Amino acid sequence: MENPLTPEVLADPVALTRALVDIESVSLNEKAIADCVEQVLRGLPHLITHRHGNTVMARTDLGRDQRVVLAGHLDTVPLNNNFPSTLRGDLMYGCGTSDMKSGVAYALHLAVTLPQPRYDVTYLFYEAEEIESKYNGLFLVSEAHPEWLAADFAVLLEPTYGLVEAGCQGTMRAVVATTGVRAHSARSWHGVNAIHGAGEVLRRLQAYEARRVTLDGCEYREGMNAVRIHGGVAGNVIPDRCEIEVNYRFAPDRTPAEAEAHLREVFAGFDLAVTDVAAGAAPGLDAAPAKEFLAA
Repeated sequence: MENPLTPEVLADPVALTRALVDIESVSLNEKAIADCVEQVLRGLPHLITHRHGNTVMARTDLGRDQRVVLAGHLDTVPLNNNFPSTLRGDLMYGCGTSDMKSGVAYALHLAVTLPQPRYDVTYLFYEAEEIESKYNGLFLVSEAHPEWLAADFAVLLEPTYGLVEAGCQGTMRAVVATTGVRAHSARSWHGVNAIHGAGEVLRRLQAYEARRVTLDGCEYREGMNAVRIHGGVAGNVIPDRCEIEVNYRFAPDRTPAEAEAHLREVFAGFDLAVTDVAAGAAPGLDAAPAKEFLAA
């Protein structure tokens, strides 16, 4: 397709946001948007540009004492009757407008219009943030090109409504399973209904009181939630298995191992299998660029 990221669009972060939103990029389908971003960056003489999969990296090499990373993911969650973008008054709607093509647009705008930044800058536009960590572009780069991630300070341009949110929480997905005995519903007393057994799992989640943790003056609010339920065999069969997928967001004072131990404590008595995990990160506000950023 013809690249919609024209010089006129690149000069206007709002127009650039809409142009990016209108390139469909649900997770694992980022090639088209990565192609467009790469084409723009490779045309800039002040940047060194490389690509790994559908992750595009561009960096200045000005010999500054410190380096800052500006990063944003190119993928979105699945479409939900919100593509392409629409405008209602001064509001823009569409898949990825907030999470996080507006942030990507701002970074791309700076990459194009700021050839002499105060610090050397690495721009990272990466794939597959919204799904399992094994697909995540930053994870893949950390294994293949770890030098791309070297920096003194990094900003991930996720939406925060203008607030500075330092560090990040860890995330863990796990499947909690209940089991039963399969039977025909006409003779249901011969079976044990695994879906009914899931009620106790949901009650524990409903009663769960999430921690609020303060680190270096930053408050992290944990969360534990059911995000999917799978169960059932047929309309006339008592199900013998039900699976509840749980997402646990944990503060960076907990390691993944400690987070898993906490999950197993909450769901003691049930089968539990961890399917995905990414560790959290401490605030890291003591670096000089971070201090200057906070003071601005």
